[in-house]
Amino acid sequence: MHTIELGDVSVTMVPHFHNQPLSPAEFFPGGDPDLWEANRSWLSPAHWDAEAGRVRVAVQSWLLRSRGRTILIDTGLAAGTARPGVPAGAPLPAALAAAGVTPAGVDLVVCTHLHADHVGGNTHLDGGGERVPAFPNARYLFSRADLDFFHPSVLTEEPGRSAIVHAESIEPILRSGQALVWEDAHTIDENLELALAPGHTPGHAVLTLASGGDRAVFVGDLLHAPVQLLSPDLSSCFCHDPAEAARTRRRVLQWAADHHALVIPAHFGGARAVEIERDGRGFAPRRWAGFAEEPATR
Repeated sequence: MHTIELGDVSVTMVPHFHNQPLSPAEFFPGGDPDLWEANRSWLSPAHWDAEAGRVRVAVQSWLLRSRGRTILIDTGLAAGTARPGVPAGAPLPAALAAAGVTPAGVDLVVCTHLHADHVGGNTHLDGGGERVPAFPNARYLFSRADLDFFHPSVLTEEPGRSAIVHAESIEPILRSGQALVWEDAHTIDENLELALAPGHTPGHAVLTLASGGDRAVFVGDLLHAPVQLLSPDLSSCFCHDPAEAARTRRRVLQWAADHHALVIPAHFGGARAVEIERDGRGFAPRRWAGFAEEPATR
């Protein structure tokens, strides 16, 4: 496992797998194809399979240890699922065991948003075939805005798949009483703060780390590929409100650049995390963090 220390907080990357789901044009509608080619020297192969013409993304979780608690950011895709059109995930308990953590040892699960690839490991099947929380001693942080938006009675986009995700990954947590629902912001401890960063989903959240002189921001799906640093107005095809996502992305990246904060997205491959600097109307990589372990490709 690859771990770095940021002030009093340790940050461990928990890899699941890589995927190459879409071409740049499909992933980022309206994007400039020349932007990829102009930056081929560092985008390929970690973030772009130039020969296949596919964007390369990682599925991973982040494990934080702060103020005596073990905190998991996102749980990836479900290892066993009936969700149509969604690939099966990696066994999360095995990945956590490599970091020396058991499911019972997780104190808090932060769901940056409620898409299938961020909540799939929230639950598992018990001996009777019922889905129950995978982390029996943890509180699960859900934003109110995403809970409302993704409720099966509200969301009409891909209703079958969304309903399955809600039934398998959200409802068991609500039934167990382990959900902690927050509104605009939530303080985890003196080092960690959650805040709404809407656009990708209405309740999408970023988690800011500030400890000692170190700063980092876990940006979830505000970024899927580093070309969005160069062109911050470029939103992915998975954003529910692309224009709002672009405004939020620019705001968060401006803060990160001004505070020399490490930007840690959910889906970057390669070194996984990056310090950025302002560069014209966009941003440019200044220093990569170096979480370089490569999970399997699917």
